[in-house]
Amino acid sequence: MDQLELSEQELIRRESLKKLQELNINPYPADEYPVTHYAGDILKNYEANPDAYQDVCIAGRIMGRRIMGSASFAELKDSTGRIQIYIKRDDICPGEDKTLYNTVFKKLLDIGDIVGVKGFAFITQTGELTVHVKELTILAKALRPLPVVKEKDGQVFDAFCDPEQRYRQRYVDLIVNDNVMDTFIKRTKIINTMRNFFNEKGYLEVETPILQAIPGGATARPFITHHNALNIPLYLRIANELYLKRLIVGGFEGVYEFAKDFRNEGMDRTHNPEFTVMEIYVAYKDYNWMMDFTEEMIERVALELHGTTKVQLGDNIIDYKRPFKRITMIDAIKEHTGIDITGMDEAQLREVCKKLGIETDPSMGKGKLIDEIFGEKCEHNYIQPTFIIDYPIEMSPLCKRHRCNPELTERFELMVNGKELANAYSELNDPIDQLERFQEQLRLSEKGDDEAMFIDKDFVRALEYGMPPTSGMGIGIDRLTMFMTNQQSIQEVLFFPQMKPEKKAEKDPDEKFIELGIPEEWVAVVRKAGFQRVKDLLEVENPNKLHQDLCGLNKKNKLGLTNPSKEEVAEWLQK
Repeated sequence: MDQLELSEQELIRRESLKKLQELNINPYPADEYPVTHYAGDILKNYEANPDAYQDVCIAGRIMGRRIMGSASFAELKDSTGRIQIYIKRDDICPGEDKTLYNTVFKKLLDIGDIVGVKGFAFITQTGELTVHVKELTILAKALRPLPVVKEKDGQVFDAFCDPEQRYRQRYVDLIVNDNVMDTFIKRTKIINTMRNFFNEKGYLEVETPILQAIPGGATARPFITHHNALNIPLYLRIANELYLKRLIVGGFEGVYEFAKDFRNEGMDRTHNPEFTVMEIYVAYKDYNWMMDFTEEMIERVALELHGTTKVQLGDNIIDYKRPFKRITMIDAIKEHTGIDITGMDEAQLREVCKKLGIETDPSMGKGKLIDEIFGEKCEHNYIQPTFIIDYPIEMSPLCKRHRCNPELTERFELMVNGKELANAYSELNDPIDQLERFQEQLRLSEKGDDEAMFIDKDFVRALEYGMPPTSGMGIGIDRLTMFMTNQQSIQEVLFFPQMKPEKKAEKDPDEKFIELGIPEEWVAVVRKAGFQRVKDLLEVENPNKLHQDLCGLNKKNKLGLTNPSKEEVAEWLQK
């Protein structure tokens, strides 16, 4: 990297790196560092058993320093928390040579550097638990400075809180914002709790294809790619449902998968084009059984994570204690609009939408129209966990017809805080009915619905071999994590959310500067002075100030260039 592209802090750190190497200290050693203890463990358990912490070896990142004379304090952060360390010159430099303390620790180390220390824990006179360092080892020199987050009297200053920066540089976010790591630890705990719950029931975790010839299992716009060897188009899966049900056909009683799915759709605070979903299918069950199963699972997650079923989410306290409320979709619409849509055809539903002020378009069939009515007028009212059940058949092309009403399906969605959290069916296992439903989706596609399902003939063929009565359920892991960790944005629960390309400052090519008469070797210096476009350079009103700045950069960065005269600089600005 050209040193002119570096900030002053970055130049200082690289100079420190060079000096460490000149002292024969490897700033990036390859050896294993024998960590025996962690900050969180010491802080939590020292008081009960001080003798267990008289010989500790910890490693972490320097997050703060108080340099004094022959002794100093620093704050060390590892994966479990932060702890103070006490460094005394004569302890880490027992001989005549005091370079490790006087030069290395005091002058060449910086906030952000990773070190290992050996010593013993003790309580300082001010009552703070601290590790007294007897041995110090440099493990990694940080070449970029961390954002300095200051805290005083409970108030945080200069916080690293800009969302775009935090999501693009999650590694920095994790270092300086302690609560961020906790969110992701809880996310993993949620998944592990669910996995243990399924395994206790005897269900098998499986993997299904991400690249699919036909993107099925949901109504969504897929990402498309091309397989060169086979010379065919392939799609990133929008759901794993149809493959999991093939496994039920094959004889597994219960299968589940934590899957990455991809939908080529909008991005907002609750949607990311790449997301994680868990889907489970169990033979010989129906959607009533699956409602009970889902309640039990969600309740267990809340208890494992928080020790209570009551969880803060925004301004609401969500209580995941079972049983959850249950209401049919038609009754929900009637409750919140006063309109009974039972038996209505497409034209009548369009009139209802018009009356309710809901926008529609010609590509929408009955299912989409009903979905719009529910989404606009009902969904946001369901704050506490509520099962919306018995959806109209047009909304559920993979779902079994209701045993009591053939116009409906045996389907539920779990609504929490006005959002869908889980979706489940008594699965359609009639191959003739399934083919007809696929064909209806094809007709919607021909009308312009780009989210309508493809016809998956192989899946129909699988059903023709016979699939037992089955219930399936899918739940969004990202949204569940949001709900369980009180986050309002999906980006807060994804390590690396999808982002727009990073904006780069407008920059003229070097040739445009050279055309002004600027020597090629001086173009980078002109850029370092803050001029990326010729237009901006020509607007300079004081050529003497520009000359002074350029000569100063030449000297400061030890470039060894022959300085231009004031007259030459003035001539550049006349072109």
